Amino acid sequence: MSMPFYVSPEQLMKDRADFARKGIARGRSVVAVQYADGILFVSENPSQALHKVSEIYDRIAFAAVGRYNEFENLRIAGVRLADMRGYAYDRRDVTGRGLANAYAQTLGTIFSSGGEKPYEVELFVAEIGDDAADDQLYRLTYDGQVADEHGFAVMGGAADVVASYLKERYAANASLDEALRLAVAALGHTADAEDRAIPVDDLEVAVLDRTRSQPRKFSRVRPARLEELLGERGPTASAPEPPAEPADPAASSGSDDPPVAPPIS
Repeated sequence: MSMPFYVSPEQLMKDRADFARKGIARGRSVVAVQYADGILFVSENPSQALHKVSEIYDRIAFAAVGRYNEFENLRIAGVRLADMRGYAYDRRDVTGRGLANAYAQTLGTIFSSGGEKPYEVELFVAEIGDDAADDQLYRLTYDGQVADEHGFAVMGGAADVVASYLKERYAANASLDEALRLAVAALGHTADAEDRAIPVDDLEVAVLDRTRSQPRKFSRVRPARLEELLGERGPTASAPEPPAEPADPAASSGSDDPPVAPPIS
C-alpha cells in the first residue's frame, strides 16, 4: 500500500499564496485615489465590456484585479447582499465595512479550504461620506485580509512601482483633474524604461462623487471627458503584451516517453 505524500500546513499555505500572487501580478494595476469630492478609480483596461470597476450601492463602489470570472462572481454576490440588506432593513444599513467583512469571510474560507484553488483576485471596496473625513477605502487580498487604506491604494500588476510614484507626488484634497493626471501618470510609470502616456481608449475611470445630486454617487468618466480632464500629453502607447509562457520541453521534443527526473545528488 502506497503512503500519501505529507505536506506541512505551512508549506501548503505558502504554495497557495504564491499561486494566487502570481495570477494577480499578471494583470494590470488598479489605482484608487481620494480627492476633494470623493474617490477616483483608474485602471488600464482596453476592454469596453469587461469592467474592473463597478457600482455596488448608492455610495459604495467595487474594484478588482485578477481573474475576471472570479471577481465578477464576488461583485454580483455583493450587489445581492447590499440589495437584500437595504430592502429588509434600511438603505443606511448598507455600509462599505459590512461588505468588506463579507468579502473577507468568503475569500478567507476559499483560501484555507483544501477542496478548491484560492481565488486569484484582490479587491477594493470604497464608500464615500458627507465629507472627506468620512470616506472609507478597504483593500482585500486573496486570503481574506482587510486593510483600511488612506489617501491612495494600488493593487495588481507592478503595484510597488505605481505605489512608490504616488507616494512621492500625492497631495490630499486635490481636484478631480489633478488626481486623474496623477493616477494616469502613475500607471504609465515604469522602473526601468521610459514612462508611457496611456491612450484614453485604454483607460477605465470611475468616481464616487459626493457632489452629485442623485442618491447614487457612482459614475463613469467617458473618453470625451477624459480628454478634457487630462489635457495635452505626449505620444501615447499601450502596455506591452506579457511574455509568452515557456514551451514544455517534453512536448516540443516529439518523444512519447515520459519525462525522467534528474538523479538526486
